[in-house]
Parts: sequence; C-alpha cells; structure tokens
Amino acid sequence: MSTADGQPERSRAAGGCVLTVLAGVPLAVVFAVSTEAGILATVGAATAAVWWAVRRPPKIDTPSPPPPGPTPGNTKQQFTSVPDPDNPHRTHIVWHTKEVT
Repeated sequence: MSTADGQPERSRAAGGCVLTVLAGVPLAVVFAVSTEAGILATVGAATAAVWWAVRRPPKIDTPSPPPPGPTPGNTKQQFTSVPDPDNPHRTHIVWHTKEVT
C-alpha cells in the first residue's frame, strides 16, 4: 500500500518484528550468562516500556474541530460530516460559513 503522496505505508508488524529481534538478541545473551540477570533485565525492560508508553502523548488521527469563534455580522458557522472514501469507518468534518438571511 502507499499513501496519497506516493510514499509506501509503514507496516506496524514489520516494526514490531524488528524491535523484538533488536531487544531479544541482547536479552538472550544476558540469559545465557546468568538466569538471574536475564530475569532482572526482562523486568527492567518491561518497566521501561510501560513507562515510555504512559508518558508518550496519544496520537489523534482526526483532531476535534476548532471551537466556534465570534461570527461577524449575520453569518452562522455550520459543518458537514463527509465520509472518507478510503475508510468507511471514518469521517471528516468540513466547516462552512453561510450567510443567514
């Protein structure tokens, strides 16, 4: 798959496999040297991973629309929910300014 600008889409599964190998090889070496050190390293790595996940800000694919500001004169802000053609479970919000008569 590729994105709209032609760049290939990154695979989360491939990234997870690479991280597993990069973390698993040193951990296997530590286990080979000492079982106790391997257990301690595993607990430390898990604690660090949980701490990092909690401290990381959440990703928001579709941020909430901006709050309505002051409307000049006789205008009223309105919005339209447009379905995403690529994903039937996602919509986009389009804000309009329409004159009220």
